[in-house]
Amino acid sequence: MRKYLIYLKYSSVVIKVAAWFFLFLGIIGSVPLFLGKVAGSSRWAGPVFLIFYSFLFMFFFTVAKICDILLQIINENKGQS
Repeated sequence: MRKYLIYLKYSSVVIKVAAWFFLFLGIIGSVPLFLGKVAGSSRWAGPVFLIFYSFLFMFFFTVAKICDILLQIINENKGQS
């Protein structure tokens, strides 16, 4: 059972890294769109792009936090028994 806890711990870290990567990608991608530097795109595409990637960040970060909370609950229950 302990090997699954290690997997949960590492997957939480990987998901957090992916969440921050999506946020960084959204910021980097939306700034040129928002400033109008990309030919053939409108300025409203930048905020839409940023909102979409911010949603992905919040989703993945929330999943990682749920994994962390689950690990804490499991460790507290093991300590009590």
